[in-house]
Amino acid sequence: MDLRDLFTVAQFIKARCKHGMKASTTKDKNYVFFEVEIVDPKSKVQLCYLDKVEPNATIAEIKTLLHKIYPKFYPSRQALKLHPEGKALSDDDVLKDLPVGTTTTMFFQDLGPQLGWAMVFLAECLGPLFVYLLFYFRLPYIYSPEYDYTQSPFKVVQLAGWCHTLHYIKKLVETIFIHRFSDGTLPLRTIMQICLYYWGFAAWQAYYINHPLYTPATYGKLQIYSALAMFLICECGNFSVHLVLNQISCIGSRPTEIPYPTRNPLTWLFFFVSCPNYTYELLEDAARKSPVECFGCCVYNNRQPCTYFQVGSWLSFTVMTQCVPVGVFAFLGLVQMTMWARANHKTYIQEFEDYPVLRSAIIPLFI
Repeated sequence: MDLRDLFTVAQFIKARCKHGMKASTTKDKNYVFFEVEIVDPKSKVQLCYLDKVEPNATIAEIKTLLHKIYPKFYPSRQALKLHPEGKALSDDDVLKDLPVGTTTTMFFQDLGPQLGWAMVFLAECLGPLFVYLLFYFRLPYIYSPEYDYTQSPFKVVQLAGWCHTLHYIKKLVETIFIHRFSDGTLPLRTIMQICLYYWGFAAWQAYYINHPLYTPATYGKLQIYSALAMFLICECGNFSVHLVLNQISCIGSRPTEIPYPTRNPLTWLFFFVSCPNYTYELLEDAARKSPVECFGCCVYNNRQPCTYFQVGSWLSFTVMTQCVPVGVFAFLGLVQMTMWARANHKTYIQEFEDYPVLRSAIIPLFI
């Protein structure tokens, strides 16, 4: 073959690739490309038309092509649907596997500005940390003027403040140095709702715990210090479990190995539950307050054994402060973390045929 002909072919392939089209290596003469039209579901206006899209192209690749045309709409901000009111397609969906012909129409939805999971957790933790301290130091306009910048005479109020601060500092350290996050994002409006939930509960709890008329626990020092001890154990347990989960290898948000306990006794809950991190945190809450967490593999979509510790933390903080707002927050946290834990537990069972049969989701032998 003439070298000039090879050069011509090479230039043709280069031109195709430059416009987002992948060069086909198949020798099948019947190889068929797809044509994808992307329209606005409300106005029905065509946003773009992609021709000669390979059949094995993924939705993620189509989003990337759309992003090149509309730089404002980065891939995580896009949602593509086959029907205006239908479910958004997954980034992993392959074009040829969808119930469409070689010419298809997809409907575009702008999900709005997005933020990564790391920023979400930083916002969750920083807000409650500073909001609680506003009430702890009794800044002006919170209580009566005569109580401005005063401190409660009760030791339990000071302990609650230290426990609350310790908890959120621990979560900040974990967010920055331990948790490995997926590439997933959340819409800015959803993040604002999440912050309103956590910050609002922190203010509600802090208002009553640091109120001048606050009364300590019914059973005095026995109740306070036993709950404090449980809180500290759960905090250490939650941290220990997160270290174990940090070592688990994952593909995306899917774990590739089963988490097992180490020589650290605080990780032995892995013998009985899939999400000890949640369990620990709820127990802490009976003794103070902390926000809920996620799933338990190497990305922050995994909150397992730590679940047990989360539950323990919240229950402990509730017992220590004997405060209704803390109890309400602990209950709502238990419900949410139970849902997360059961979903994670189900994922483990589906992923691993040899997954330990004695493990429950969050509460040993129960849930």
